[in-house]
Amino acid sequence: MTHHAVQAPAGAAEVIVVGAGLAGLACALDMTAAGRDVLVLEAADDVGGRMRTDDVRGFRLDRGFQVFNTAYPQVRRRLELAALGLRPFTPGFLLADARGSRRVVDPTRRPGAAGDLLPAGLLPTGRLPAGRLRGGLLPLRDLAALGLLCAGDAVLPATLLKRLPETSTARALRRAGVSRRTVDGVLRPFLAGVFLEEGLETSSRLFHLVWRSMLRGSLCLPRDGIGAVPRQLAARLPADRLVRGTRVERVTADGVVLADGSVLRARAVVVATGPAQAARLLPGLEVPAVRAVTTFYHAAPVSPLREPTLVVDAGRQVLNTVVLSEVVPGCSPDGRALVSTSVLGTDADERAARARAGVLYGADTSAWEPLAEYRIAEALPAGPAPLPLSRGTRFAPGRYVCGDHRATGSVQGALASGARAAGEVLADLAGGAVAARSRR
Repeated sequence: MTHHAVQAPAGAAEVIVVGAGLAGLACALDMTAAGRDVLVLEAADDVGGRMRTDDVRGFRLDRGFQVFNTAYPQVRRRLELAALGLRPFTPGFLLADARGSRRVVDPTRRPGAAGDLLPAGLLPTGRLPAGRLRGGLLPLRDLAALGLLCAGDAVLPATLLKRLPETSTARALRRAGVSRRTVDGVLRPFLAGVFLEEGLETSSRLFHLVWRSMLRGSLCLPRDGIGAVPRQLAARLPADRLVRGTRVERVTADGVVLADGSVLRARAVVVATGPAQAARLLPGLEVPAVRAVTTFYHAAPVSPLREPTLVVDAGRQVLNTVVLSEVVPGCSPDGRALVSTSVLGTDADERAARARAGVLYGADTSAWEPLAEYRIAEALPAGPAPLPLSRGTRFAPGRYVCGDHRATGSVQGALASGARAAGEVLADLAGGAVAARSRR
């Protein structure tokens, strides 16, 4: 769903929020709930930032492959999950290459499907169809090490996980007793799609928190696409306090200057954009490196996999592929299968990605119709160790910045950063003056 641009109101607002992604919306909602006069300015024709859903010839396409995790505390606090019509992915994933695929699952959720994890000599017999399980994916020692790691991450409080000694994800897995073979052959291909980097350089603290959320929650997609999430938040703001199609050209000492030259005054301005735009509006702001990804969408005459399961490339030529119409049947208008395939970086080739997806599915892709491609330069902020899991939002007197690049690259990080910005703005306004803070 798109909206026509609305002319920005003349005059002043107490607080202006630049950007209507998750962070900006959370910030605006918290300040509005506290009784402050807040105006949200969004350059695009709809809310959501990177969490947008497009209609392409009747196909619902998210702007890049995304999943929605129900375990995040901010998600549970802010969203009416039932209204999103969430459709779950299969817990776990298929690890595939030219030789076939093996199923990697959480045995506590799907014990009957865990046979591929077991050493071949321990495969169950009896009711399972002959030849269905290949086994031998993980050595017994690695199964035990991963079991202990998962138990700790699932049970320990998040506050304790945040205080664990920090290293890279790769080193944390090795220190947990997981062999290099399992790290490189099983976990690295999957986690590359989570953190958008193959070196497993991501902070071990962030890894444990994300792993915990996967163990405790469900990975889903909203019935109407990922864009339904920010739209639900935006619907709670007063209609005249959210202005779409209005680009902020400059942040000044008194407020903001719009692209058309008009000036809006405000006591406080919160920049809730992506990192590059935030650095442009707030010169001197330090922003992290970013991870890039390309997602290709294809319409296939028949579904190459009759289940809502993520397929991970063991050969790491693509990150992953999934038949989205098996997750959300309504995302395809004509009965064809909607297939999403993602590749690291922004220079990926559509034909190569489609051919590799065919290898992973064991399917002929010659009749797959390319629908769209999304090359996303700022898909995620990089999170190598050492990584501050949350940074202050005060940049200068009366000027604030929030977004997942100020916390962690996740829905939780974006919403939490927006909440922190609201809290800091409210505290400064309540003090009678906007206090100066050092740049961070």
